[in-house]
Amino acid sequence: MSLTRTSGSFDAVVVGAGPAGTSAALGLARGGRNVLLLERGEYPGAKNMFGGMMAYCPAAEELVAGFWEKAPWERAVTKRTLSVMGEGSSTSLVFRAASASDRPSVGAGSTSDRTLTGFTLFRPVFDRWYAEQAAAQGVTLLTGCRVEGLVKSGDAVRGVRVTGPDDVIETPLVIACDGALSLLAKEAGLHSGFRTEQVALGVRALYLLNEEEISERFGLAGREGGTCEFLGCTEGIRGGGFVYTQTETLSVGLVVHLDSLKERNTPPYELLERFVSSAPVAPLLRGARLAEYSAHLLPEAGMRMVPRLSAAGLLVAGDAGGFCYTNGLVQEGMNLAMTSGLVAARVAAEALAEGDLSARSLARYQKELKRSLVLRDLATWDRASGLMHEDRLFTEYPQVVSTLMEGLYRSDGAPKQRLGPLVRRAVKDRLSLRQLVADLFRGGRGYL
Repeated sequence: MSLTRTSGSFDAVVVGAGPAGTSAALGLARGGRNVLLLERGEYPGAKNMFGGMMAYCPAAEELVAGFWEKAPWERAVTKRTLSVMGEGSSTSLVFRAASASDRPSVGAGSTSDRTLTGFTLFRPVFDRWYAEQAAAQGVTLLTGCRVEGLVKSGDAVRGVRVTGPDDVIETPLVIACDGALSLLAKEAGLHSGFRTEQVALGVRALYLLNEEEISERFGLAGREGGTCEFLGCTEGIRGGGFVYTQTETLSVGLVVHLDSLKERNTPPYELLERFVSSAPVAPLLRGARLAEYSAHLLPEAGMRMVPRLSAAGLLVAGDAGGFCYTNGLVQEGMNLAMTSGLVAARVAAEALAEGDLSARSLARYQKELKRSLVLRDLATWDRASGLMHEDRLFTEYPQVVSTLMEGLYRSDGAPKQRLGPLVRRAVKDRLSLRQLVADLFRGGRGYL
């Protein structure tokens, strides 16, 4: 799409047409502002490998009326499985959503009457649709546009530099939603770069399988969806695995800490191949056809990765702000991205109305994020996120669980033992009592 307005006529330029960027652009456009949304891909979502789950997000309904009825989600998740894999065995905890009347509306008769924990979707499809909603509200979308840097006047951001004939786009406000490493935020001096231990690599394989087979294999009905998360599947590398059900596809992959992967010198796609061939995963993929591989960097350090989020003429949202976390049980990112985009739009609208885009004026953005679920959720799970950087969680503890469960269920004619001796046997030679107590204490502080 070509640029149809002169650069000076835009109230704001948003960089990145992902969930955060489109939310910011849509929020400003709904308030009557002229917004330019820049996307480096051929279309929004073209550069994104995400094929997983989005938690219920009130910001989406505020931005698009009837969002959940209109959005191109794949399956409504009512079943979640967490599995711990040890040598030769796995132990699973299954959550099946209970009946409830307060579930978000997803269309009459589209799912059974169960509490929804989220929706599976494809970002290439969803992002494109979402950007179309923004365009319908007056947002100017320019795709195939690579932003090279910022235009500055003194300490204030006054636009962006792009590759192409229009090499400078001037605007009073830039909202950077340019991904986990955010080169724009770095150029503005909001962070000095991220270390490898703060970033994770997601690798995903997409498999084709018919809708009926997926539903039968995962115990689902209608448009119900299921997710499977795995711990102990990464050969001692810090990280975990997943299988997500879409309508006629399965997204299967790993998320591993970049520094841990580098230390082990393990090619990520070889690690993924061994994961999909493992005993718990292979039966789920029987008869499925591999369609594609992809990879993506993710912020993975919780509050420790959140940079300064504003400067004169600049706001930062989504992955660029480090708004993604995992506590080992769930991982959240997309709902945080959309909420941060909406908050950025509100703050930007107020600042534009006041004619004050100074650093002091835009600093209210961080205060508003602290009131929202974005920084509150990150703070809630910050200690738990820190536990995800302990190697023992991915090496020793999966084996402890495996040994304990094997001892509990073994039937060999020998007298049964109480749980205490079984625990001591499972822990023996793997963890010291001091380590175990310390980890239990940290776990208690992180989760309780």
